[in-house]
Amino acid sequence: MNVEKKIREDIDALRETASNTQDLYREVCALLFFRYGVTPTANKLYQLVKKGSMSAPAEALAHFWEELREKSRVRIEHPDLPESLKAAAGELVGRLWADAQAEAQESLSAFRQEADARVVEADVARQNAESDQQAAIDELEQLREALDVAAERNLALERGLAAERAMTESLRAQSVSAKERLETLETALAEARQAFSVELEKLRDSLRVSENRHEASEKRALLEIDRERTAAAKVQKELAHERQTGADLVERHRSEYAALQRQLGDVRQKLGVAEGGLTRMRELVEEQTTQLEAMRGQLTARATEAALIRREVELRDEQIRAVEKSLQEQKKAGRSRAGAVAPKC
Repeated sequence: MNVEKKIREDIDALRETASNTQDLYREVCALLFFRYGVTPTANKLYQLVKKGSMSAPAEALAHFWEELREKSRVRIEHPDLPESLKAAAGELVGRLWADAQAEAQESLSAFRQEADARVVEADVARQNAESDQQAAIDELEQLREALDVAAERNLALERGLAAERAMTESLRAQSVSAKERLETLETALAEARQAFSVELEKLRDSLRVSENRHEASEKRALLEIDRERTAAAKVQKELAHERQTGADLVERHRSEYAALQRQLGDVRQKLGVAEGGLTRMRELVEEQTTQLEAMRGQLTARATEAALIRREVELRDEQIRAVEKSLQEQKKAGRSRAGAVAPKC
């Protein structure tokens, strides 16, 4: 404990027992001189007691020294001894007392120096301890600040993780929706392909039937034309032959020729009807071909849309994997920061 602090505590205890100012100053003088080996002075007394005027500690100090000298003087009181012997004996005892007091004072000085050295060492140790304590407090404050910063970062990371999780869930929901749309489109595409195949087969069958009918009609028309041409040639030959045989037959052959001409006109009309049917069949084939091309275009568009949706799903899956990887890295970074700023026990 600090000597100055101990002295003040003892003086506070004396204040309770000594109510008179002079008595308090004399008790403090004795305390300083005999217990702590400190030579009392008026200024020192006033600084410690701080009671009365400045003359009070000086007066009390004078009385203390006078009383101390009076107590240190040795008197030989014996009725049988002469005065000279009494004086010599008194001086001898006083000298012995002074020598003993000097040796005690030297011991007290040595003890005081050792005590002062210990006090200095204690003060240095106290200062070092206070410095270490302040350094520990500063380090603790820094650790608390680092922990607060880490807590804020952790809170920010948790908020970011919550936002990333929400984004991930949204992306997953969009991915599921896109996959469902893709499955729906693939199902519709498969149904469209099947319907297209069925319709295409029907168109092919109808085209084959139309071509067969057209070929049959064309063959019939050609046969009829050849037949009529043969008949006309035969008629012309007969007419030529009949011209040689007589004019009577000319009229008859003319009538037959007119009939043949009418038959030829009928054949030509039938041929025109057949050609018209053939034209309608060709137009029908062209219309069916146009419908086929339109269906092929729709099929291609649906296939393209399905490919785009597949690509969108793949991109969403990549984004989800990237977000999950980022979340894992942020969690690892947060744990490493928390471990770095954690106070050592």
